[in-house]
Amino acid sequence: MQRYLGFIFTLLLLTGCEDFLSKEPDNRANLDSKEKIAELLVTAYPEANYAAFCEAMSDNAEDNPQGQIQPINADAYFWRDHSTTDQDSPEYYWNACYAAIAASNHALRAIRTAPDSMAMQALKGEALVARAYSHFMLVNLFAQTYDSATASTNPGIPYVTEPETVSFKTYKRASVKEVYNRIERDLLDGLPLINDQAYQTNGGSSSGVPKYHFTKAASHAFASRFYLFKKEYTKVIEHANQVFIQQDIKTLLRPWNSTYRGYSAQELSLNYTKSSEKANLLLCETASNWARSFLGNRYSTGLQRYREIFNTQSMVGMYSYSVLRSSSQAYIINKFREHFVRVGTNANTGFIYTMLPLISAEEVLFNRAEAHAMLFHFNESLADINIWVSTRVTNYDPAVHNVTFNKLYNYYQKNVNQQAIVAGILDFRRVEFLHEGMRWFDVLRHKLPVRHTTADGQILELSSTDPRRIIQLPVQAIASGGLEPNPR
Repeated sequence: MQRYLGFIFTLLLLTGCEDFLSKEPDNRANLDSKEKIAELLVTAYPEANYAAFCEAMSDNAEDNPQGQIQPINADAYFWRDHSTTDQDSPEYYWNACYAAIAASNHALRAIRTAPDSMAMQALKGEALVARAYSHFMLVNLFAQTYDSATASTNPGIPYVTEPETVSFKTYKRASVKEVYNRIERDLLDGLPLINDQAYQTNGGSSSGVPKYHFTKAASHAFASRFYLFKKEYTKVIEHANQVFIQQDIKTLLRPWNSTYRGYSAQELSLNYTKSSEKANLLLCETASNWARSFLGNRYSTGLQRYREIFNTQSMVGMYSYSVLRSSSQAYIINKFREHFVRVGTNANTGFIYTMLPLISAEEVLFNRAEAHAMLFHFNESLADINIWVSTRVTNYDPAVHNVTFNKLYNYYQKNVNQQAIVAGILDFRRVEFLHEGMRWFDVLRHKLPVRHTTADGQILELSSTDPRRIIQLPVQAIASGGLEPNPR
């Protein structure tokens, strides 16, 4: 059954800033040099933010009556089909992903037809891995989470591999299994071609900053995430090991109990998303006001959630995270800094951007720890957890603060090693990635129920089988004989 996806092409301008596509939307056939293709690939990453709606959908959020009600935030909290297409909405993210995919596809076509295509293999590798990443994010937000038993019958998303050359083109929703197979093919074809040196040749341009691109480390890190979702745990470990090869893992993690501990809130926001921060493996500048809105949204991390999330410090000791309380009674870690771009030299209006860490060394470590646990490598899993603990606990002493089997048993009241360790990993991930949207993906992977309450006493339940866990496709994709909507 064929469906329409033509809106992808017409929405390539949604990213706002003066990128390659927005400056020359009709001139992409002139990708006649390695430099032009490299500049195009700067836009092959979704310049939109999923954290805002993912946080509100997850169990990190609660009702803070002193916060401001925003449709995007409220729709996500109540698991409603979204009523707005503004930035920080699911539809905006969908469009940004397909715009990024379009950039990859145009680059790949230019490379295929270039007389010196063999000299562009590193660019080809980046385009393939970037295309895989955007499809991966889309299928996990807008389709059923991967399950080998049902993936072949569950509808996924369109997997687009050719450039859009007409305003309307027919597509269909591939199955989740087919989407995953294509992601894996792009990832494995692209990863060996990645060459980090390719990002060092353009001086101060955006295409010359490695942390904004899929480097070898970032690509292996993405692979560790992909195989964690696919539950191929040996491959998770293999790719995670490639990220940490010949590295002291501790030096790659954010130094929360040393350097970060001395930062003011402003200093933290300046440093958390810097490209010089070793923990950041892949960064993206997103058209988003998340750096502002997460301080004052009504449905955010309040006192109840703060106590729940950080309760695990009773097991390991006092965390060194700098947690503040905003005027709306939201408990925040000031990770993000707003970047305001004026529309003109003397203008008072402009566009708001937020830098978002897409992949970090901490995630890779947790991916490996979970994979070890699922393969019954319990000592290896605990060792990974305790590397993280050593950089997170104030006045860290391994004899006092390290996680042990007994601590896990006592805290979770689970006497099965695997269950206790995975429960701990999920809780530590929840602490680590607060405000970054990652908790929602753990909710999906592990089929965790979510409970939201309101200030007037309503109790809202999202069970492990609730169809609202799958975000509805954008209205434009469904309308006028478009893509088949997700069930409700």
